Amino acid sequence: MLMKTVQYDAGGTIPEDMVSAPAPGSMVLLTRLSRAIYQRAKESTLGVSLKEYSALSNLRYFPNLTQQALADTLHLDPNNLVLLLNALESGNLVERRRDATDRRRHIVVLTPAGRKALERAERALESVEDDVLGALTPEERETLHRLLLRAVDSEARAPAPA
Repeated sequence: MLMKTVQYDAGGTIPEDMVSAPAPGSMVLLTRLSRAIYQRAKESTLGVSLKEYSALSNLRYFPNLTQQALADTLHLDPNNLVLLLNALESGNLVERRRDATDRRRHIVVLTPAGRKALERAERALESVEDDVLGALTPEERETLHRLLLRAVDSEARAPAPA
């Protein structure tokens, strides 16, 4: 049985029975994109896991984060962060150091090897991004990126839920 489709503005098609259905919400769409990325961004492609990539990327943009701040940034509980950092440290990608001002805290530092691994992963992620966002023009991708940055920045500034 052939499914009837309808063409839309960007040149693609959708099933005819979905034309009158409400469009999925933004969070549903972001979740779908996230799943597509997870399916394509394998450790064999990136050289590191996506969680490791996320940690390395955060450490580049926010150098010398405390272990607790990194856990908060990655939305990981402290036990899972320790497991992640153990793996990164065993690969010589990060280093944990005692905070000189508060010996109870650890500072997490990106190593030169970690920076190289991050750069390799970013190059590999470009092809993943091309696959996932291939239907968008470069201008649309830039707009999406800018909007996502603004949303993430807004979320980072929002007070934590009670």
